[in-house]
Amino acid sequence: MTAASLLERLALNFRAHSLPGAEEADILLELIREGRLTPVFQPILDYRGQSYMGFEGLIRGPIDSPLHTPAALFELARRLDLTMELERACRIAIFRAFAQLNLPGNLFVNVSPGCLKDPEFRNGETQGLLRELGLSPSRIIIELTENQQIEDFADLHDALMHYRGQGYRIAIDDLGEGFSNLRLWSELRPEYVKIDRHFIQGIADDALKFKLVSSMHEIAETCGAYIIAEGIETEADFTTVRDLGIACGQGFFIARPAPTPRTLPESDTLAALKNRQIAIFPNAGGAGGSTARALSHFIEPIAPDACNDMVYQRFEDNPELHVLPVVHQGQPLGLINRHNLIDRFARPFRRELYGKKPCTLFMDPAPLVVDQNLSVQEVGLMIARAAKHYLYDGFVITDQGSYVGVGSGQDLMAMITEMQISAARYANPLTQLPGNVPINEHAERLLESQTAFAACYYDIDNFKPFNDAYGYRKGDDVIQMLGLLMAEVADPRLDFIGHIGGDDFIILFQSPDWEERCARALRLFDQRMPTLVAPEDLARGGFVGEDRKGRTVFNPLPSLSIGALRVEPGLFSSHHEVAAAASMAKKQAKRQAGSTLFIERRRPGLAAAAAI
Repeated sequence: MTAASLLERLALNFRAHSLPGAEEADILLELIREGRLTPVFQPILDYRGQSYMGFEGLIRGPIDSPLHTPAALFELARRLDLTMELERACRIAIFRAFAQLNLPGNLFVNVSPGCLKDPEFRNGETQGLLRELGLSPSRIIIELTENQQIEDFADLHDALMHYRGQGYRIAIDDLGEGFSNLRLWSELRPEYVKIDRHFIQGIADDALKFKLVSSMHEIAETCGAYIIAEGIETEADFTTVRDLGIACGQGFFIARPAPTPRTLPESDTLAALKNRQIAIFPNAGGAGGSTARALSHFIEPIAPDACNDMVYQRFEDNPELHVLPVVHQGQPLGLINRHNLIDRFARPFRRELYGKKPCTLFMDPAPLVVDQNLSVQEVGLMIARAAKHYLYDGFVITDQGSYVGVGSGQDLMAMITEMQISAARYANPLTQLPGNVPINEHAERLLESQTAFAACYYDIDNFKPFNDAYGYRKGDDVIQMLGLLMAEVADPRLDFIGHIGGDDFIILFQSPDWEERCARALRLFDQRMPTLVAPEDLARGGFVGEDRKGRTVFNPLPSLSIGALRVEPGLFSSHHEVAAAASMAKKQAKRQAGSTLFIERRRPGLAAAAAI
């Protein structure tokens, strides 16, 4: 039976039996029959080749119709059980338009798991159409969309192996969104894996998203799959994805879907590709991006009119369940503690008296409620300031007031401990700036990318005498002041700020105006330092302290020395050499009185000889 005759039969069946949705079915079937579905194509960029490796074929309904969007089209098809018919019509329209436009590269076509059983797709009729259009199946990538629950993985595996045998290749869509696509990746070993846009949008500033995508990239390299990052909408996210080494990207920053797409990247995209400046990766080691969302465990809530016997049975059935949230229309009302309820029921006649009463009788009506976007540190502070029982009961996690899950005090303490251990290795505990490990990693990235940059070593003059005379608390204030002003003068998208230790800092500048930024840092330091010293010391321009031999000496007020090193491609082979040369430049700056910038303009070998 042909596709056209099948559509006629379906239309007649709906009308003859007066089935619900018959009028809507007529509209949808008319769109399919009259070819009023419009294909659009969104390019997929190959970062390495700096060209389009293919296009994703998408569909639109009539522009003046409520069925213009694909979401509306497929929702109606789902309700009318016409998904297979709609997908078949979409594929045919996309294949014909792709061939007519003579677009280069591959064609990604969305297919839901259920529609893999479409007889016209399986029996070779689609291949016949492709031959007619001059398209090879090897150029077609079946993009498996997870819009329905997959119950039989073995059956799905067999179906996809059948299509592979016909020459098609496989892609998994929206990695990270669905409940089963990690298993799909493991079992199907697709050639392409698309990362869900949720993890890509904002990746330039979100340490957790960065870490997750980086892990996905590592897995892909292990199994030989190509990663495609979806939803790239800003240049910052584009550059971060590029510098992570991900193979391909897709999103509005690259190109929007269009009926007749360009076959070459836009000028803005090419400029971003050719820009030699590398992205500043978010500080994953500092764990600053960890929020209450990471602590959330979903527990099926109970309604406020449920009886205490029902709550007791929930606890009996699940020994690991320690609290039970009471929720009404998405709003959390309270928490019921396991031990509290069982203790009450253990007393004579209590269960007989209260078993049929509403569960709100024994719930805590004022639980600790935190928004999922609250930082882990802020949650810890709230727990520390609250009554002790909140540490044992845990807390309710919400999203804009609606129940999301429950967090436990034990998980909170474990995460804070892990963050402290991570911070000790990757970030300075006083300034929370990246420490030596991230500094070295970023310097190596700059060297490997053959990117020109300036390594500027910041050091406070007379800091030790000041720290001894004023005490470590004032010394810490000076260090924190320097860290904050460095953040002011640096461009967060281009310049990497690191805290080496003590009063030693470094900025790896990609900003072309780095000399002006260093000069501004010197001015800011000299303006702010007077607020941290006693008035009498400020008046006389220094303070009295003791030297190493215990003798009383007069010390000038702390000033700032910056040793700057211009790093050109090919001059240095490792971050060790850059650090040594920047340290020499800093020593030259410290030989001069007051706040000073010294720029090392000699070649590395000559500079090293002069320092001996």
